[in-house]
Amino acid sequence: MQPHLLIAQLRFARREFVRCLEGVSEEEARRRFMSMNCISWMVGHLANQEHRYWVVFAQQQNLAPDLNDLVGHGKLASTPPLGEMWEVWRKVTAEADKYLDTLTPEIMQKYLFRDGKPFDENVGTLLMRNIYHYWYHTGEAAAVRQMLGHTNLPDFVGNMRAAAYRPES
Repeated sequence: MQPHLLIAQLRFARREFVRCLEGVSEEEARRRFMSMNCISWMVGHLANQEHRYWVVFAQQQNLAPDLNDLVGHGKLASTPPLGEMWEVWRKVTAEADKYLDTLTPEIMQKYLFRDGKPFDENVGTLLMRNIYHYWYHTGEAAAVRQMLGHTNLPDFVGNMRAAAYRPES
């Protein structure tokens, strides 16, 4: 069975984010151009969103207890090690996929709970927010790479065959 189209789109957005960052060194990833965040922060920040939505709130697990304090929305800027952020990103996305693979159109209309109260947005809307968040930071990371002097960067969305449109099942 194919995953829901939005799950395919999230996985495509993840792959494009990874593709955008191929070849970035540890030193480059920690360089900050004011007022943007550094690339390593972006990797951790996206892991943090997936962790909170799909692991903590959806599965009641906490794989990275300190991640939100390090790279969460509204926290002080940080320049974490890129290797560590990729490691946590891979761990979180693998665990998130266990939940995401269970989603159906019916489940996407339901709400996750935080502190005993439902989120303002249903699961499907949180999923779209997650997808768009990836695209935002993919663009920001591409801008940082240009400022670092990188050339021959990906200049357009990659191969969409794995995420092509198909009717919702």
